[in-house]
Amino acid sequence: MNQQLESAREFLKDNIRQMVDFSQTDQRRRIPPPPIEKPFPPDTRRIRLPGIDQLGGIGTIDLKSAIARRESCRNYLDQPLTLDEISFLLWATQGLRLKLDAGHALRTVPSAGCRHAFETYLCVLKVEGIEQGIYRYLPLEHELLFVSGNENLENRMVRATLGQSFTGDAAAVFVWTTIPYRMEWRYGLAAHKVIALDAGHVCQNLYLACEAIGAGTCAIAAYNQKEMDNLLGIDGEEEFTIYLAPVGLKL
Repeated sequence: MNQQLESAREFLKDNIRQMVDFSQTDQRRRIPPPPIEKPFPPDTRRIRLPGIDQLGGIGTIDLKSAIARRESCRNYLDQPLTLDEISFLLWATQGLRLKLDAGHALRTVPSAGCRHAFETYLCVLKVEGIEQGIYRYLPLEHELLFVSGNENLENRMVRATLGQSFTGDAAAVFVWTTIPYRMEWRYGLAAHKVIALDAGHVCQNLYLACEAIGAGTCAIAAYNQKEMDNLLGIDGEEEFTIYLAPVGLKL
């Protein structure tokens, strides 16, 4: 077998767990856990999202139908999503069920060790009541935090996704970043495979939630790492893009 392929396949195995001294992780050394949510200046512009109990009939499709209809969708209507729909999709993918303490919370998706190593960024292109720009979801507050307003945002998103033009046609693009230390705090060198697994849990919830509102999405793992990180305004080391998915109403 090609040596590079063999080396790459090792990432999918769990041999690393036999090599890690878990007694030396930051958790075992009683170092406080990193916060559930990346901090932000209190005066930053924020948008309050409708609570899940305010969304009425949104997302009432039965689970069997949602699973049966689930498919990747790359063609979208030229129509905006509503604030209610965005609120529902954010709640379904990273919403908070219960805050346990400063470093742990139960969410609408599972995560290894309850570590939840992701931040959710939203590239808003066509959403009612929200101007175009980059926003970050605040699960503790259930709010959107304004990050930046970018000219030619559609073109920048297409460029950052290596020319995949449908990302610029969407109403919004969900971009998940990881803060690896949240998982490394507990698992050390065994953290990274489970971060990748957790990304799948999040995106599958997005697929099913989209079906529930008549929208479509398509998971994307091919992008220009540096351009996407720059678009979000993150450092690319302690936090970096790991997965993304455009969303729009189905044709």
